[in-house]
Amino acid sequence: MALIEVRKLDYSVGGPLLLDGIEFSLETRERVCIVGRNGAGKSTLMRLLAGEIRPDDGEVRVAPGVVVARLAQEVPHGLDGTIFDVVADALGDIGRLLAEFHRLSHALDDETALRELADVQARIDTANGWDLDRRVTEVLARLDLPEDAAFAAQSGGMNRRVLLARALVRAPDVLLLDEPTNHLDIEAIAWLEDLVRGFAGSVVFVTHDRRFLRALATRIVEIDRGTLTSWPGDYANYLRRREERQHAEEQANALFDKRLAAEEVWIRQGIKARRTRDEGRVRRLEAMRRERSERRDRTGRVRVEVAAAQNSGRKVVEARTVDFAIGGRVLIRDFSTTILRGDRVGLIGPNGVGKTTLLRLLLGELVPDHGGIELGTQLEIAYFDQHRSQLREDLNALDNVADGREFIEVGATRKHAIGYLQDFLFTPERARAPISALSGGERNRLLLAKLFAKPSNLLVMDEPTNDLDVETLELLEERLIEYAGTLLLVSHDREFLDNVVTSTIALEGGGHIAEYVGGYSEWLRQRPAPSPVAGIAEKPAAKAEATRVAPPAKRKLGFKETRELEQLPQRIETLEERIATMTAAMADPAFFRRDGAAIVAANAELAATQAELDSAYARWQELEGAG
Repeated sequence: MALIEVRKLDYSVGGPLLLDGIEFSLETRERVCIVGRNGAGKSTLMRLLAGEIRPDDGEVRVAPGVVVARLAQEVPHGLDGTIFDVVADALGDIGRLLAEFHRLSHALDDETALRELADVQARIDTANGWDLDRRVTEVLARLDLPEDAAFAAQSGGMNRRVLLARALVRAPDVLLLDEPTNHLDIEAIAWLEDLVRGFAGSVVFVTHDRRFLRALATRIVEIDRGTLTSWPGDYANYLRRREERQHAEEQANALFDKRLAAEEVWIRQGIKARRTRDEGRVRRLEAMRRERSERRDRTGRVRVEVAAAQNSGRKVVEARTVDFAIGGRVLIRDFSTTILRGDRVGLIGPNGVGKTTLLRLLLGELVPDHGGIELGTQLEIAYFDQHRSQLREDLNALDNVADGREFIEVGATRKHAIGYLQDFLFTPERARAPISALSGGERNRLLLAKLFAKPSNLLVMDEPTNDLDVETLELLEERLIEYAGTLLLVSHDREFLDNVVTSTIALEGGGHIAEYVGGYSEWLRQRPAPSPVAGIAEKPAAKAEATRVAPPAKRKLGFKETRELEQLPQRIETLEERIATMTAAMADPAFFRRDGAAIVAANAELAATQAELDSAYARWQELEGAG
């Protein structure tokens, strides 16, 4: 028997139905991931399953005795008190009695409090509430939550854990998770994966984290233009079958449009048509017109183009033996690095370890307590702030991006500001909407639009992936990989890191920072083995100092190597200029009118030059590190 059944459900928020006659059932021990574009109705369906809102038509049927609990994207209003209070509150009146008992038990020297405590204890006894008290305590211990800490003082990641505890304390048969990885660091995400995998009930979740999705989903449900389609199997199977369906749909639509165009030509033949046409054909044409008008075309793909500035100097940032502390807490100790033009560097580490602080140090916004940071020349910096503070709440979307301009220039392209925002899926009406009316995903897209309209050669992105749908996320990946400048990226999205960055700076706690070649997976492979510790996640920094291998002593360069090192910068500049010239020639449409052999030869020459450049950079780093 299904735990939840959805039958012919309609739901509208104005305009076309957001959910149009959908049907869905959830079986025991299933883990179903809901996918779809931002605004498709994923969170709305979750709220309907939780019973928080009612459908316009149809029904959501929950089997008798089945408990459904939902982890929301945002912190609900009105939650206050200690973490114990907030978690116990999810149990209703008895939970609030338990919270009152815990508050009074901390005031045993107050006679009034003692009398109140006895009264509350008697009421809990009457309600047989002590089992629930034990359940709250067990859930808090399982999630490593300090029960007496103030909820309002916690970080975003800690708040997510508290909200998850509120859901789990109800002992649900069905757990609904809406973007559960938002604000969690990498190790907390891995911990959450294990928790969900071991959950005894059924799980329905929405996520943009593709690795989390692949690890957990036993079935994928897609919401597209109001309809719901179920795809059994894993994410790779879903992607393959979705591509096949979209191709078939495009072919069917093209054939239909061709037939409709032919009928429209026929009906406009005037006197000749009126003499020969039959009423049945006219009715069929009218039906075709209605069918075409009711067709809901697929949401367009975000079209992202990054405005590139002139090249920066070869050396972008150099940090030398940097120390930095806040309030006596050491965040960075003895850190040195050199970031070169074209590097794509990922910054990873637990929440609160100092990733954003390190970014601000590298950008010169903060001054280190010890050591020095030198910025390169000709830098034009674009900064994506995870808190989206660059968006002004008193301006609409259009004014936030255009800054009063009618046209926006991105590279060699000049676009009207409204047209530019349409590339980021903002309709003219939405572009003029106040910021307060935009969802989290829309705000992130808007900040990307604002960021990419500015020419840059150093792109700094602090958690850009939150709230983006998977398709937009994948397109952003493509553009960052193609970006000609330098990238500094803070992210907890493991797959995003693997696909984009070429090196990783890992903040391991206690001020210890280490650098690794490659992305997240390479960091996992190369890092010192962490020691097991109690708590929500491993903390590899605990033994980092003990396991750190002393770097080999630098050797003195010979005469020939010294001479080679002096000549390498000029050689690198020459190779980069040659690649730029060849790339510009290939961008000319006339290039592809040449014969095939010439095109193949040109591509081979470009690949060889790029390989030579990579080799020169590797040699430069080798000699620079040795000398």
